[in-house]
Amino acid sequence: MRGRKEVENGRLSLDIAHGLEELYHNYRNAVVQSGLPEADEIVLSNMTVAFDRILMDVENPFMFQPHHKATREPFDYYMFGQNYIRPLLDFKKSYVGNISRFFEMEQHLLQGHNIILFSNHQTEADPAIIALLLERTNPRIAESMIFVAGDRVVTDPLCKPFSMGRNLLCVYSKKHLFDDPALVDRKTSANIRSLKELIGLLKNGSQIIWIAPSGGRDRPDPETEEFFPAPFDASSLDNMRRLSEHSGVPGHFYPLALLCYDVMPPPAQVQKEIGEQRKLSHHGVGVSVAMEINFNEVSAHCENKEEAKGAFSLAVYHEVTEQYNILKSAIYEHQGLHASNFKVSLSQPWAQ
Repeated sequence: MRGRKEVENGRLSLDIAHGLEELYHNYRNAVVQSGLPEADEIVLSNMTVAFDRILMDVENPFMFQPHHKATREPFDYYMFGQNYIRPLLDFKKSYVGNISRFFEMEQHLLQGHNIILFSNHQTEADPAIIALLLERTNPRIAESMIFVAGDRVVTDPLCKPFSMGRNLLCVYSKKHLFDDPALVDRKTSANIRSLKELIGLLKNGSQIIWIAPSGGRDRPDPETEEFFPAPFDASSLDNMRRLSEHSGVPGHFYPLALLCYDVMPPPAQVQKEIGEQRKLSHHGVGVSVAMEINFNEVSAHCENKEEAKGAFSLAVYHEVTEQYNILKSAIYEHQGLHASNFKVSLSQPWAQ
């Protein structure tokens, strides 16, 4: 393996080389599982590029700014990520729910309005999966979406090159803010810088921003081992809502559901250490967006701000789980397009 040679040459640490070797075997098995006739060529091509970019970053680490704009040249990291994740998706068993709402969002963006997507979060590959499902119908949304991202995706050597291809607002999540007490002040200062960047973006308008109010990836129920959207943090959701409303630019809030955990499931437990094991598989995935949700309508009968904040968070979470359950029926219960109902209309725009 090339990784072992680079360890001998002193260019890679043993743990990164081990992670790369594990990633190669898992990626190869998943792509071969797809049945694509050119699977071996895809694996060789994509893993060669991934290895080169990871090694390049290890030797000359890229430093992410609070607001990172996707690096598209001289090397296109966005397309690198798309090409790498694409063969992991079983498009015959993948679905988009309520695709007309993505066109509705595009109209808002053209008018200079902001879009906030409140979403569950399942894998490191979520940004690429969303973009792959929308690339034919809504390429502007696919490429311009800004993801509020935790520090792990901008510090893990095996993840950094993929993150470089996305528009990111880099933050330290509450789950990891206090991992090292000596770094709390630095992390807090970094979050303040990112907050200022976010305020500026919202004031400029025409932004579409994705945030996971849970503060991390969904994990399976310890008893049933089934995945489900992790509960939302009402304060995180409310902070984003208030920032949008105080920006002076019209903002629209949409609940978004993602189902894609089998492509790259997270570790069963939240880890403090960087360098998690990455299991991969070829599988169907889905994304679905609910109707725009209005804070004033949801909180009309609440008696105080705290009650209103909680009511809004629960309403968004309910919409996300409702969309998620439809995707689950389509993919895991094999109902396909027949899983559609009066609230969720499933489609496969790449097959039309």
